[in-house]
Amino acid sequence: MPIVNIQITREGSGPGRSAATAEEKAAVIKGVSEVLRDVLNKPLDSTFVVIDEVELENFGWGGLPVPEFRKQREAEKK
Repeated sequence: MPIVNIQITREGSGPGRSAATAEEKAAVIKGVSEVLRDVLNKPLDSTFVVIDEVELENFGWGGLPVPEFRKQREAEKK
């Protein structure tokens, strides 16, 4: 029985969005489940997918909170 835990930052995938939509999450769950079925022959009805949304300020990258890391990276490009 596979259990897949996916963590994403809570931010929109498009303008005016503050989180992934229910439809986007459903597509992720379906896609991940199908990959496990196709690659490892795991039945869909025994595969569990959990999506955890993490507030952006609670997610770090490169030793910094993500918003600060992104600002720093953008400044380095200029």
